[in-house]
Amino acid sequence: MFITFAADPCNTLSKKKGISPFWLAWRRFKRNPVSMAGLIIIGISVVIAISGYMIAPDKTTFANTQILEITLEKPGFTTRFLNMAINREKDEQKFLYAIFFGSRPEFRQVPMVDYRFSGDRIIIQEYSKYPEDEFFAEYKLVDVCYAVDMQTYHFSDGYYKVRLMNGEIVEGNIEEIQRKVEEDYITKERFLLGTDRFGRDMLSRLILGTRISLTVGFIAVIISLMLGILLGGLAGFFRGWVDKVIMWFVNVVWSVPTLLMVISITLVLGKGYWQVFIAVGLTMWVEVARIVRGQVLSIREKEYVEAARAIGVPSIGILFRHIIPNALSPVVIISAANFATAILLEAGLSFLGIGVQPPVPTWGGMIKEHYGYIIVNQGYLAFLPGLAIMIMVLAFTLVGNGLRDAIDTRM
Repeated sequence: MFITFAADPCNTLSKKKGISPFWLAWRRFKRNPVSMAGLIIIGISVVIAISGYMIAPDKTTFANTQILEITLEKPGFTTRFLNMAINREKDEQKFLYAIFFGSRPEFRQVPMVDYRFSGDRIIIQEYSKYPEDEFFAEYKLVDVCYAVDMQTYHFSDGYYKVRLMNGEIVEGNIEEIQRKVEEDYITKERFLLGTDRFGRDMLSRLILGTRISLTVGFIAVIISLMLGILLGGLAGFFRGWVDKVIMWFVNVVWSVPTLLMVISITLVLGKGYWQVFIAVGLTMWVEVARIVRGQVLSIREKEYVEAARAIGVPSIGILFRHIIPNALSPVVIISAANFATAILLEAGLSFLGIGVQPPVPTWGGMIKEHYGYIIVNQGYLAFLPGLAIMIMVLAFTLVGNGLRDAIDTRM
């Protein structure tokens, strides 16, 4: 007696247990530790990009607080600041607005080494890169608080009444007002990654640069998918003159170097935030179109497509409801590669000065501002954003390779 077993037990078990192809692909993907590491890096980057201003030390718009006295300080630099309130009405910003767009600065920060009080004044020793230089400055305590509707009363017995910028009334003797200034207007800050050539916090700008890179990649991929799937699907399904016209256009776009086309579109649309996203997206759809066209050409001959035609389903319905969903597996893989390409293109454009414009923090722009410091022992200013670009591109490349192996049914 001979006992035979099913030749393809995997598919049988999958059907019995109701395991979807997506779940099978995810199970294969998880077995690839390198691709999982890339996915974890992308996940962490997404969390950092969404958090943005919530985790950045500098929460002002674009992390653009410039303190010229502390330019080009080394990582780990620490100093104290006298925070002098800016003479304007305090604006009530909504929480969500502050998360996405940052907040306006509330203080003018003066770095200092030491301070002392002298009656109703504070005398500070300003910070200097050169220890032999000593600079002293003297400010009135009420000028530090900087009331908008300033009402200061000085009585003979040393009693003060001051209306602060936020409307709070502070009254008491001079010692109490000194204590108020010491507690609320003198801070100590550490710059974990140092400061750039304009005295801005490097860590904050790297964090916000993550948001720019992921946003340009996401929008560029969405634009490329919309155009590529539409044109590739129409060319592969209708064939004939439609296919010839679309493929002629695809070949023309394909023949132009990608970076040259991005630069041309950017110059036409103008320099700016959204212009770069659109320009990068308009140059990446040709690969998607060619892949979708090839998939549609093979799927349109399947039996279920013929059955749909036989029962009178409209051509557009067959294309977008039955053919396109079954042609998206290779599109997912190419989208991961396009995401990495978009990040590189945006960095290149910003480095050339025709991408996202200052003061918006971008990794390519940060390299452009600081690549000259490599020869003066401060190359980390350009190395850090370059390392961020490398890690992000590598992560998407690893995920794309993992998706290719997971979706391949021959594996």
